[in-house]
Amino acid sequence: MRFTLILDLYGRPVINIRVSVTKRCNLHCFYCHREGEKDDDNDSTEMTSEEIERIIGITASFGVGKVKLTGGEPLLRRDILEIVEGIGSLKGISEVSMTTNGTFLLDLAEQLKEVGLSRINISLDTLNPGTYQTITGVDALKKVVLGIRKAVEVGLNPVKVNMVLLKGINDHEVWSMIEFARRNNTVLQLIELESAREDEFYMKHHFDITGIEDELRKKAKKVTIRRMHHRRKYSLHGSTEVEIVRPMHDTEFCGYCNRMRITSDGKFKPCLFTSDNLVDFLNPMRNGASEQDLTRLFVESVKKRKPYFM
Repeated sequence: MRFTLILDLYGRPVINIRVSVTKRCNLHCFYCHREGEKDDDNDSTEMTSEEIERIIGITASFGVGKVKLTGGEPLLRRDILEIVEGIGSLKGISEVSMTTNGTFLLDLAEQLKEVGLSRINISLDTLNPGTYQTITGVDALKKVVLGIRKAVEVGLNPVKVNMVLLKGINDHEVWSMIEFARRNNTVLQLIELESAREDEFYMKHHFDITGIEDELRKKAKKVTIRRMHHRRKYSLHGSTEVEIVRPMHDTEFCGYCNRMRITSDGKFKPCLFTSDNLVDFLNPMRNGASEQDLTRLFVESVKKRKPYFM
């Protein structure tokens, strides 16, 4: 079956969608942007697995073939295996992936692979137990490391380790994290702290990746510019890969963005950094909206997409 790609008003195709399946999380990372959902929003509404599957069926009909499940912590959903399997069975879906904090991965990695999860991103900002507890508020570093190794063992590929760089907290650990990635056969993603505004918190914790990227460029045997966001991947000796994610003040990042978001309470979110243009589909769905109605809401949300950094 062939699908017609949907373009926003800036000519950018939407081919990836991130679905937050819950706001709930067992960690308390002080920098978490919660996929752009408001901190003060106490709405506990969550889409059912059937509702998630139905709305992804709509987006897939427009060629949105790659789905990433996020949270909160998606593995807190008791029906997460059903969600993965259901999405993967839809026509037009080429890949189901996930971002997780890894604390439940040791027990679930094999089952996730069996029901169709293709690859996984695991948040790990440090290898120091004390620093891990400072960032997350819990003592779970060992469990996460074991979960990463289990994900590699069962064949999720690639396994990416997401490291958010924080000034004065973990910025000195980059090269030890690169060595960790090499030893464990994972890809390391170095991620710039994201914030919708440059407030006191951002200025205190934001770390400029430029110096590290310059070193990576010198050491790399190959530099690849990835299609998504035009971000760079550095291939080092020993088959280690390091990706740089720099969304802040990056017109290239926004200009090539091909991603949409769905909030945990059933809204299309055109951009991570803005919350004033969401399009609700869950209430219409629960009130009997037809496939045509839901399609119209998706098209409306795509038209609201606008590069945040222009």
